Amino acid sequence: MTMRMFGMNLFHEDFWELVSKFALDAAVVFILIRLIYFPVHRKKENLFTYFVFNLLIFFLCILMNNVKLSVGFGFGLFAIFSVIRYRTEQVEIKDMTYLFAVITVAVVNSLAGKKISWAELAFANGMILLMVYLLERVWLTRHEAMRHLIYERIDLIKPENKALLYADLEKRLGIKVSRVEVGRIDLLRDTAQLRVFFFEDEQDYAGFREGIPDDGDD
Repeated sequence: MTMRMFGMNLFHEDFWELVSKFALDAAVVFILIRLIYFPVHRKKENLFTYFVFNLLIFFLCILMNNVKLSVGFGFGLFAIFSVIRYRTEQVEIKDMTYLFAVITVAVVNSLAGKKISWAELAFANGMILLMVYLLERVWLTRHEAMRHLIYERIDLIKPENKALLYADLEKRLGIKVSRVEVGRIDLLRDTAQLRVFFFEDEQDYAGFREGIPDDGDD
């Protein structure tokens, strides 16, 4: 006889399926974010977001699916979260792609039905990890990051002063600059908007990141 409390079963036979799916999902996200993403991008602030997003969406999808909501619910949720844009700061496209990936992993693992074998599920997760790894670490080994700046020395943005501009930016930011794009120039305030690009694998992460303003800082 099944024990119940407040109209709910105390234990259901699908519990172990939930545990197994969660273990697979957690392992895949750990490899994707902690072992592939973080060693390249070194953004600790994003680790919390990625892990919690995956966790919440996984349990939301699997519990809602257990009450016989259609699979369309999962894809609707997937679509909603996939177009999220944070308003407090500009999020780089690659960071948004990883967010999209952790959402995908959560939806795939949580909504896998009885007709999908564990071998198929493992293959799908494995291919996601393999392709991300190859693109991030093998085929596209160099990651070029970018920062927005409001720069006051507009005399250095002239083409003939390129070397002086790069030297000044490297001294201030503590990074090795690869290229600079000049945006809007404000002659009244003698300032210019710059997009400073640099290769992360050339930087000393022990001390340079704290000196770089976030995107959008003035």
